[in-house]
Amino acid sequence: MKILLPVDGSETSLDAVRHALSLVEQGLQADFVLANVQEPATLYELMLTRDADVLEQVAEGAGEHALEGAQALLKAAGVSFDSEIDSGDARNVLLDIAEREGCDAIIMGARGLGHVRGALLGSVSHSVLHHAKIPVTIVHEGPREDEGAP
Repeated sequence: MKILLPVDGSETSLDAVRHALSLVEQGLQADFVLANVQEPATLYELMLTRDADVLEQVAEGAGEHALEGAQALLKAAGVSFDSEIDSGDARNVLLDIAEREGCDAIIMGARGLGHVRGALLGSVSHSVLHHAKIPVTIVHEGPREDEGAP
């Protein structure tokens, strides 16, 4: 089984990775595809920088940084994974990655580091949930050490 794990560096996306690892601990045999989708450069950024290569390098660096926590969790668990950084509308790009990589399922956080538009369930997770042709598991934020359990 191959599972797509979209991550943006948020604790909620890491909770989704932890959930996937708990399934592995329970006996699921799976390989994972970590994916981070960077928003495309804005017109202002393009006008200010005027160098598409610089913007691409910045996006790649931001994507690598966002993947670090999830990669560390998967490496520590000894689980096989690939990583992919892409740019565009995350809702569509994640579905494209899942199809291209032959994923059997998606496990993702309910809300990430998105803007105000992701207020409730999260616009990206909501869209992926409703448009994916494979099973999608949405993981809600777990309690933090400083918050305690509910």
